Amino acid sequence: MIPTIFDESSPRPLRQADWWDAAPDGRPRCRLCPHTCVVDDGACGRCRVRCARDGVLYAVGYGVLSSVAVDPIEKKPLYHFHPGKPILSIGGWGCNFTCGFCQNAEISQRGVDTARALTVSPEELLLHARDIRGVIGIAYTYNEPLINVEYVRDCAVLFRREGFANVLVTNGYINPEPLADLVPYIAAANVDLKSFSASFYERECGGRLRHVQRTIEAMVRAGVHVELTTLVIPGCNDSEEEIRRLAEYVAGLSPDIPLHLSRYFPQHQYRRPPTPFETLVRLHAAASAHLRHVYIGNVKDDSYAATRCPRCRSVVVARYGFHADTSGLAGVSCRACGNPLPFVV
Repeated sequence: MIPTIFDESSPRPLRQADWWDAAPDGRPRCRLCPHTCVVDDGACGRCRVRCARDGVLYAVGYGVLSSVAVDPIEKKPLYHFHPGKPILSIGGWGCNFTCGFCQNAEISQRGVDTARALTVSPEELLLHARDIRGVIGIAYTYNEPLINVEYVRDCAVLFRREGFANVLVTNGYINPEPLADLVPYIAAANVDLKSFSASFYERECGGRLRHVQRTIEAMVRAGVHVELTTLVIPGCNDSEEEIRRLAEYVAGLSPDIPLHLSRYFPQHQYRRPPTPFETLVRLHAAASAHLRHVYIGNVKDDSYAATRCPRCRSVVVARYGFHADTSGLAGVSCRACGNPLPFVV
């Protein structure tokens, strides 16, 4: 059955997708992400927003938004990128992963909900951003933004031209060619590094760890400010050995890359109990043996959200919920001892 997004009565023109070719049998084959879905006529790929009609692949999620909000940058979470500043945040529909523990399943594990969707052009979005006092840029977030790469890129070009920062909050599951096309416009990214187990990725997410690593490495090489988040799930990815290996891998890229260990709560298909705080503290210590900036998120204890100077241990940024006190920073250095720190301000 052809999705309602193909309804000819809709005033919104369809946007043909980039990054696809024809399979040997003539069906469209998407080349955006490593799934390389071959899509039947009237159907969509695994992401639910790249859909086929009459041998053509369409990006039916182009400009169709589920959410528009202004968030503190700490909510992404990005702790070392313009701390304390607001950012325009937008989300769409769909995802190319199928995580049973998804924290945003209402929008990510379904296709475009035409009854609830907002249709916003890149130009309209830019006009909106100009009217928001103090906003540093735009974050593509909430669902997986890279499945709508055409829209993200069109927005990113406009926003960068106007001096705004483009931020991705992503699972990192994209092929190298479309990533290389987009990354020159991206200032910062928080990538979900969901586990350091290949079997976990295949079993729980429907993807492969090595492709996510490839994206992280490409972003670091390109000079994007990168932070990583691992949602710690009891009995799944919460062993000290795994977090140690994950931290060693990240340190091999740079020991200054911030790692956020986030507390899991039951969502979507998962009914495991929330992650014990003691587990997070134990894993924080394991990761901190290799990385200079490790944080614990989604907990009431704000002490593990503070940034400390690795040299003198002074608090340079204190955080209370999503509020940041940057009085310990002098530019991008520790005010107490002058040590340069990995911040973008």
